[in-house]
Amino acid sequence: MSLELRQNLKLSQQLVMTPQLQQAIKMLQLSRLELVQTVQQALQENPLLEETTPEPQEINTEQKGPTNDIPTLIKIDEKHLLKNAEWENYLGYFSSSSKIAREIEFPDEKSNLEAFCASKPTLESHLLWQLHLSNMDPEEIKIGEIIIKHINSSGYLDSSVEEISNIVKKSPEQVEKVLKKIQQFDPVGVGSRDLKECLIEQLKFLGMLDETIEKIIEHYLPYLEKKKYNQIAEKLNITIDKVLEYVEIIKSLDPKPGNNFSEGETVYISPDAYVFKYEDDFVIILNDEGFSNIKINEYYLELLKKNNSKDKEYLESKFKDALWLIKSIHQRQRTLYKVIESIIKFQRDFFEHGITHLKPLVLRDIAEDIGVHESTVSRLTTNKYISTPHGIFELKFFFNSGINAGNGNEVSAQSVKYYIKKLISEEDPKKPLSDQKIAEILKEKFEINIARRTVAKYRESMGIPASSKRKTFF
Repeated sequence: MSLELRQNLKLSQQLVMTPQLQQAIKMLQLSRLELVQTVQQALQENPLLEETTPEPQEINTEQKGPTNDIPTLIKIDEKHLLKNAEWENYLGYFSSSSKIAREIEFPDEKSNLEAFCASKPTLESHLLWQLHLSNMDPEEIKIGEIIIKHINSSGYLDSSVEEISNIVKKSPEQVEKVLKKIQQFDPVGVGSRDLKECLIEQLKFLGMLDETIEKIIEHYLPYLEKKKYNQIAEKLNITIDKVLEYVEIIKSLDPKPGNNFSEGETVYISPDAYVFKYEDDFVIILNDEGFSNIKINEYYLELLKKNNSKDKEYLESKFKDALWLIKSIHQRQRTLYKVIESIIKFQRDFFEHGITHLKPLVLRDIAEDIGVHESTVSRLTTNKYISTPHGIFELKFFFNSGINAGNGNEVSAQSVKYYIKKLISEEDPKKPLSDQKIAEILKEKFEINIARRTVAKYRESMGIPASSKRKTFF
C-alpha cells in the first residue's frame, strides 16, 4: 500500500466568528459600568479615538452627507458617526423624548462620602492588632499568630489544637492556653471550635453563665431549634417562663462572631436605564452617566488621506477598530432600548400597579416582538438593571414562568412568592400559617389555586422556615 498526496475540492458552509462579531456580542453582555471601562480602555489603546468635552446639542437623527475629512475606506452613512461620535447624541436617539426628559427630575448620582471611606479591616488583621497589644510573651504571640491564621471568616477555628501544636512545635496545653485568651478578644467567642463553645464563651464574658443555661446549650440546642420549650422545661424541671428567659439570652448572642468582619465588598447597582411615569405613558431614559464623548482624531485623519504614509496600514486597522467599537455600542444601546420598551409593553400592569400584577413572560416573547434571536435577549438582559416606579430590578426579573391559577388564567411565579411572603409577614407569630393554610388563603382571597407542596417550594426558595420554626411564645 503506497502513500500519496491528493487534492480534493469540497464545498461546505461554516459559521466564522470574526473578532468584530465577537466584540459586538461581548458588548451586549457588558453591564453599564463594564461598558464605561471598555470605552476608557479603548481611548487609551487606540490613538485614533479621542475624548471631547460634551456640548449641549439638539438631537438630530437626519443622516448627513459625506465630508471631505473622512477617508473613502468607510461607507458614506458611517462618516458622520465616526467624525462626531458623541454619546449624548447616541443615547438621545433612544430616549422617549428629549423634551420630556428635561421636564423629569433625573436622579443625582454624584459621589457621596462613602466613596472616600477607608476599607473595612479584616477579621485576621483585627485579631492580630489585639494580639500584639496584649500582655502575652513573645512565645505566646507566635502561637497566637498561627492560631489566628486558622480562624475562618465566620470566626471558628478550622484546625484542632493538636494540629496547631505540631505546627508551632509546642505542647497542646500551651496552644489551648493561648486559644482561651484569643477567645476573649473582640469579637468575643472568636476561635471557638463549635457553636456550643462559642455561646458559652460569650456568656462567660457577659457574666451570665449558670448551670441551667449551660445544660441547655450543651444538650438541648436541637430542642431550641424546633421550639420544643415544654420538653426542655420538663427535662430540667423548671417553668416554661424560665426557659423562655434563657431563650431570649441565647438569642442575643452572636453564633458567627466573624461575620461583622466579612471581606466581601458591597456591590452598588447603577441602573442601565430609568423608566418614569409621565402622564399616561412611560418614558425610557438610558443612563449615560460616565460615558465619554469620543471622536476620531483630526491629525490621524490627515495622515490617512496621504497615500504615502508609512503607517497607513496600522492607522487603517485602528480606524476599523474604532468603527466597530462605535457601531457595537450603538447597536447595544438601540437593542437595549427596544428590549426595555418591549418589556414595558408586556408588563405594563407591573409598571402601573406593582409586583402583584407581574405576568408570565419568556425570552421568546420579547425576541419575536423586536425581531431578534432569543440568545440576543438573553445576553442583553444579563447584569442589566432598570429603575422603575416600584424599585430597581434586574431585567431577568421580568422573565418568569407562569402558574395555572385554576380559573383559566396564569399568574407569575414572582407574584405568588410576593403573596406568600406578605401573608407570612402579617401572620400571628404565636399561630403561624401552615403551608396548607396559605394555599387555602391564596385560593380564597386571590383566586390562586396551587398545591401545598408548591407553597412549600416557594417558601423554601425565599429562605423562609416552616411554621413550626416561625412560632414564638410571646
